[in-house]
Amino acid sequence: MQTLVIGDIHGCYDELQALLDKAGLTEGDAIVSVGDCVDRGPETPAVLEFFQKTPNAFLVMGNHERKHVRAGRHEVKLAQSQKISRIQFGETYPDALAFMNTLPLYLDLPEALVVHGYFEPGLALSQQRSTVLCGTMGGDKHLRAAYDRPWYELYDGEKPLLVGHHNYSGKGKPFVYRDRVFGLDTDCVTGRTLTGLLLPSFKVISVPSRTNYWAEVRKKYLEEIRVSPKQPVVVVMWNDDDEKSLLHLIGKVEEKAKSIMLELRSEPGFDDLSARKQAKQFSAKVGNGVYAALLHLARLNQLNSATARKVLKSPEKLSAIHNNTLTE
Repeated sequence: MQTLVIGDIHGCYDELQALLDKAGLTEGDAIVSVGDCVDRGPETPAVLEFFQKTPNAFLVMGNHERKHVRAGRHEVKLAQSQKISRIQFGETYPDALAFMNTLPLYLDLPEALVVHGYFEPGLALSQQRSTVLCGTMGGDKHLRAAYDRPWYELYDGEKPLLVGHHNYSGKGKPFVYRDRVFGLDTDCVTGRTLTGLLLPSFKVISVPSRTNYWAEVRKKYLEEIRVSPKQPVVVVMWNDDDEKSLLHLIGKVEEKAKSIMLELRSEPGFDDLSARKQAKQFSAKVGNGVYAALLHLARLNQLNSATARKVLKSPEKLSAIHNNTLTE
């Protein structure tokens, strides 16, 4: 199994698809974004929808996603790039906010740790500030005040660290510090490249950007931002009872997926099939829809609270599944 970890996408959907084609991923491979998949580019909704609807695609919270979420709670005001994204999302913006609210601050993969921004030395992962992991201005200010060297020179984690947020190389190539810190942001949205790192081989792949999207998008939406009224938004929150119900559902789904796989493996020749053909037979058993998507995640050992919330989108769908009233 391979995992493709991708640098800051910023709404560059065409380049995302080109990078996936170049990577040549197969059934069971995973896709991970280091965050900042939204804002500045022309197709932010399409990029976010990709990570919402692709079962084996995972997104870490970047400072841009965090800004949307905090603005939805009326903690901060949207910057220009977020205002443009809100216009691009239109009526789907509340759903996008709800999804961004569920994003994790990091992904701890077998071969590497993935965060969007920074990592403070001397502290365990559980002790890291969210502002540091997300790469906010506050996190940057904290590290500059506390240390007299760049944060990546002080990185002391057990695994290699994969980040985005800054184009440290200043070019269309990733930044690699002593094979310990890999900076994957290569400014695709301003006309350079979109970069990915294949695990476990740590092979770098990239595709060129088609244009300076941010300059074009800013010009296109400038007047619309100026005259657009402020719109209230709603963020879907999961409370403690929802989380308990979610964990219960995950256990049931994992049992069901295991039962289906045992049934399939009892059929002659199933274990000799390719992973893709096995997945097709599994799909024939489970059908389509939300519950089927959860079963697929369980089959791939990728079902957890974060991925389940991504599929369900709201506690209401969770309750509908428990009450057998879900309509797709």
